[in-house]
Amino acid sequence: MKDFVKMTLAVVCGIFVTCIIGFFFFIVAIGSMAAAGSASKTVVPSTGVLTLDLQEVNITEQTQAYNPFASTSFSAGFASAVPSLGIWDAVQAINAAAADPGIKYIYLRPEGMNMGLASAEEIRAALAAFRASGKPVITYMTNISTGSYYLASVSDKIYSTSYGGASNTFLGIGGSMLFVKDLLDKLGINVQLIRHGKYKSAGEMYICNAPSPENLEQNTEMIRSMWESCAGAICAAREIPVDKLNSLIDNLGLVDSEDFVSEGLVDALYTREELKDRLAVLAQESSFKKVRFIPIADYAAAKVVPSLKAKNEVAVVYADGEIVEGTDLRQIAGERFAGVLSDLREDASVKAVVLRVNSPGGSVLASERIKAEIDLLKAVKPVIASYGGYAASGGYWISSGCDKVYSDATTLTGSIGVFSMIPDLSGTAKKLAHINMVPVNSHKHSDMLSLMRPLSAAETASMQADVEKIYSRFVSIVSEGRKLEPDFVDSIAQGRVWTGADAKEIGLVDEIGTLEDAVWYAALCAVGEGETFDKSQWRVTGYPKPLTTFEMMMEMFGGSKSGNLLADTPAEDFGAAMLKWQSSWGKSSGVETMFARMPYSFVMAQ
Repeated sequence: MKDFVKMTLAVVCGIFVTCIIGFFFFIVAIGSMAAAGSASKTVVPSTGVLTLDLQEVNITEQTQAYNPFASTSFSAGFASAVPSLGIWDAVQAINAAAADPGIKYIYLRPEGMNMGLASAEEIRAALAAFRASGKPVITYMTNISTGSYYLASVSDKIYSTSYGGASNTFLGIGGSMLFVKDLLDKLGINVQLIRHGKYKSAGEMYICNAPSPENLEQNTEMIRSMWESCAGAICAAREIPVDKLNSLIDNLGLVDSEDFVSEGLVDALYTREELKDRLAVLAQESSFKKVRFIPIADYAAAKVVPSLKAKNEVAVVYADGEIVEGTDLRQIAGERFAGVLSDLREDASVKAVVLRVNSPGGSVLASERIKAEIDLLKAVKPVIASYGGYAASGGYWISSGCDKVYSDATTLTGSIGVFSMIPDLSGTAKKLAHINMVPVNSHKHSDMLSLMRPLSAAETASMQADVEKIYSRFVSIVSEGRKLEPDFVDSIAQGRVWTGADAKEIGLVDEIGTLEDAVWYAALCAVGEGETFDKSQWRVTGYPKPLTTFEMMMEMFGGSKSGNLLADTPAEDFGAAMLKWQSSWGKSSGVETMFARMPYSFVMAQ
């Protein structure tokens, strides 16, 4: 028996030591990878073809370090992670390629497009400028979807496969609204929603089993506006009437690759070998083997380098994600962002700031804190807003007062409204768990946020009054920032979400333009009277600084630092976060109950 125990202990100790040693070498490997990535300089061929393959690179708001943990499967992460290239760096790489005599053309593979329509809009504009330089953009697609074709339509030539098995899903833009009231009723959960704004649909999914007329109206109008922008660009590029394109989609006339050729949407069908020959001819090479393809991430790393000689800086602050309280590294954390903005205000080398917003909103307290810092910053330097996919609710709260607001046509913005939502789980506790909760309080409202009883009439009225007060503050912020009458702001607010194209018509944004447009306008605003504006004298720097590979690893082991559980859930999974949120609501008196947030995201078929 003693021998068995000794043997068992020896095995256990051996396994433990092996794990420790393995973990040590893992840490060393990751550290070496991070150090190598930061120390090495990417070298690209002097001549070749610039490739934009969206299965090999993720276009994101801000360039991030290589993330070995990008995959949901830890073991597969090293094999599946792809480079992350920010919008600014991607556009600047395309601009550099236009001026580079060694770049023959851009080869675009848009399938696997992992970005929203607004980001595609900015990349498409850069590709159009590349074409204007006299160089072609060539696209090859095996599976044609709405999103990928929208991006591809800017090309000089679009080729597809001649094989009959291609999967084409060019069906327009669509989405689904989720309603879980019936499920919550079965679970005995009663969601108490207090809001201002007939269009403020955040929370509606929990109290209704179908959309309100106002919610359906705004969603229909948003889809219409997004499609008009998308279809207008496609049809202008391919020189076909919009009515014809709509008819083809409605009648399922674009199924096979041959359909796209016959309708003038694709130029030719090639096998892989035929395509290789065509790409070699376009590159002016005798064979495909001699064609040098340069991935855009590598080209950006080599060519998009801030000038050390430039004495002036435009700081781009990337407000990307949920707005939350605290110092969360993955979201727009109020305390962290206020610190970044304060530092930029005091930095004499920073002459202008662009606030790049890609956020559906979130915490009112954090939004107000960030806005206060932006106001202080704006008093001493130009602050220009640039909108990505979303700049709604809290995202609009923090940015509407900027000196000028640029938006993409398909950005979702506005949603000027406020809501509070408190679930009552007493029915669930009694019905499913057979638990009876008896409150013991010092005051009659002490257990108001316990989640174990419905709100009283007085408590509901108190929270409604708070919502009304915050809504009035929101309207006032927009009225002052946009120089609009409060009554008019109220008429276009009510929680309604607008596309960038429609928002420009009603005065919520100033210009339809890209991040690049906003950056150079900000720099121009900072030029002194009588001075000549010279882009070479300006460098563009992103803030907050991206996480390093080692920081990503430490964050993974350390867990989320978010102060808001909803912030850790992607917008499209918002409904799935409800029970998680409910379970944490009453854990501390510091949990915020007021939000300015848009409740959904649109994803185009990829």
